[in-house]
Amino acid sequence: MAYRIAVCDDSAADREYTAGLVRAWAAETDNQVSISLFSSGENFLFRAEDEGSFDILLLDIEMGAMDGVTLAKKLRQKNETLQIVFITGYSDYIAEGYEVSALHYLMKPVKKEKLFSVLNRAAEKLRRDENMLHLEAGGQLVRIPIYTIRYADVQGNYVTVHAFQDFTVKMTLSELEKELDDRFYRVGRSAIVNLTKIRRVTKTEILLQDGTTVPLPRGAYDGVNRAIINMG
Repeated sequence: MAYRIAVCDDSAADREYTAGLVRAWAAETDNQVSISLFSSGENFLFRAEDEGSFDILLLDIEMGAMDGVTLAKKLRQKNETLQIVFITGYSDYIAEGYEVSALHYLMKPVKKEKLFSVLNRAAEKLRRDENMLHLEAGGQLVRIPIYTIRYADVQGNYVTVHAFQDFTVKMTLSELEKELDDRFYRVGRSAIVNLTKIRRVTKTEILLQDGTTVPLPRGAYDGVNRAIINMG
């Protein structure tokens, strides 16, 4: 596979060190990589508009005018598939990573084995994001990127898939479940939720990142939380 990888760090030495590890990972795993180096968040935003999107971003948090978390929030407004890996010398920022669906945190100095493991996970997620769900809705065949599905719910003999738009099809929730992967969790009899789209879980409902709430059946709270943890 070929991946476009960006390293954004205001330390030239750290940028080159991280880029060297990425090249070593590519050689060891037989992947092709195109690596671009950026010295600031502003520089990344400016050049990325001209050069197109990246697959993986290795992002330092503690930078100048625009820190890594601020940059990640801006990027997430337009790009859900970019795999963001934070690199930091501090552990204080980990909670903020949930807001931007960061794949992982790496502590400086970055260790080869840990970076390789994270890059493998990122590559696997990117491959999965290419998967499509094929449904017949409204008399025509539609192709839905699976990563865009937030949740699906059932009413009578019809299931509504909530993705970049809503699609209602005649099928059972069990039939749909077989077409999805381990990012999705069956919530009782009436809904399937994309675990990566969850912001918060309470005893009575699931709050998704877009503000949608999905009712949580009695006794389902622990199962949802275990599924989130196991997804890793």
